[in-house]
Amino acid sequence: MPRHSRLSSTAAVALLLHVFSIASVVHAAAPEQPPTATLERWRSYSGVTWEAPATSRADAAPAPSPHSVGAPIAGIHFDGQGQAFVSTPRLVSAQAPATLSRLDTRVTSGPARLTAFPSISANAVQAAPQQALRNVLGFYVDQRNGWLWALDMGFVAGEAQAPEGAQKVLVIDLASGQTVRRIALDGVADRSGSFLNDIVVDEARRVAYISDSGLRSAPQNQAALIVVDFASGQARRVLHRHPALLPEPGVQVFSHGEEVWPGNPLQLGINGIALSPDRATLYWTVTTGRHAYAIPTAVLHDTAATDAQRAAQIQNLGDVGGNTDGIATDAQGLLYITDVTRNGIVRYNPHRRSMSLLAADDGIRWPDTATFTPGGDLLFTASNLNQHFAGAVQPGQERYELWRLKLSPHR
Repeated sequence: MPRHSRLSSTAAVALLLHVFSIASVVHAAAPEQPPTATLERWRSYSGVTWEAPATSRADAAPAPSPHSVGAPIAGIHFDGQGQAFVSTPRLVSAQAPATLSRLDTRVTSGPARLTAFPSISANAVQAAPQQALRNVLGFYVDQRNGWLWALDMGFVAGEAQAPEGAQKVLVIDLASGQTVRRIALDGVADRSGSFLNDIVVDEARRVAYISDSGLRSAPQNQAALIVVDFASGQARRVLHRHPALLPEPGVQVFSHGEEVWPGNPLQLGINGIALSPDRATLYWTVTTGRHAYAIPTAVLHDTAATDAQRAAQIQNLGDVGGNTDGIATDAQGLLYITDVTRNGIVRYNPHRRSMSLLAADDGIRWPDTATFTPGGDLLFTASNLNQHFAGAVQPGQERYELWRLKLSPHR
C-alpha cells in the first residue's frame, strides 16, 4: 500500500463538512426538463472478432466466428482520421485476445471487428506484466503528440492483486505502435485495493490525470486522483479518500429502475474525468453518487500544496440527477455526463451553472464512456457492464453498442 499522509480526526471532520457544505454556495442544478435531443443507436454488434491487420478491411473475406469472451466494449476514442480505438476490459473474464483494439466502424452490424493495438502479443496476459497491456478500461488518444495513453489496471479477472509492475500507463505511438514511455503506478496505487478507472491528458503540458475509484477496496474505498508527468515519468497521489471522491453515503446505484446488485451494492467512487478546453479545470463524477465536481488544475500542479489546500478549492457543481459513468467536454466547455439511471446524457453548462437531462433512451444499457467524433458528434458506448459483472449476460448473447447524439453547433 502506498504511503499517504494521515489526517487528524479534527481535520477529517473539517473536510467532510467542507465537501458537503460547498453545495450551498454553488448554483443548484436546474429543475429537470424533458429530453431535448434524440439519441441514435449508431452501431449495434452481436459478438466480436479479433482479426489480423491484413484482414480487417470491410470488404475482406468473411470474419471468423465471433468470440464469446465476456468483455464488453467499454471505452472508445477517435484519432484525427476518424479511426476508433476501444477497450475491452478483462474484468469479468481474462479470455479476450486483446484489451485495447482498433474498431472497424465501417462494419455496421454482425460481430464487431477488432484489431489488437498495438498487437496481440502486446496484449498478452501471459507476457511480462510490466510491458504488456493486461486490463485497460480507460485510455486517451492524444491528438497533439500522436500518442495513445493506455491506463492498465494491472489485474485481470480471477486475480486478487495486480502482479508487481502491472499497474502502469503505457504511452504508445499511434503510427508505429511502439511504446514511447512506461510510467509505473505501483508506488501510488494499491495492487489489491485500487481500481484505475479513467484517464485524461493535458496534451500541451503532457500531464495526465487518473481516477482511482478504489472499487476493489470497497466499502473502505482507496479512492484518489493520480497526477502523472510525462517528462519526469513520476506520478503523485492526491486527495486520497477525500469525501468528494468517495461513494456518497446512502446513495444506491440504479439502472432501468432496478438496484444494481441487490445485497451486494455497487460502491464505486470517482469514475469519469475530463478537462476544460483551456485545461484549467478538472471535472469528475462519482458513480455511487449524484454529484459532479471540479477543481483548478493549478493546485494539482503545485507540488508544495497540501491536500487540505487542494480540498479547499473543490467545487460541487450540483446534482446530476442520477448515477453516472463517463464524462467529456466539448470545445465550448460544456460538460456531458452519461447517466446510467435514466439511460441518457446530462449536460452541465459552466457558464450558466445549470444541469439538465439532454437525451435519453430506454434501449441504452449502461451508458459508459463518452467521447467526440472528429465531426463533433457525441458518441458513447453502452457496455451493459453491470449485467456482465452480475453474470446475467449469457455466452454468445453479448451486444456491443455505440450510441450517437448529434449536437447543434450553437449548443
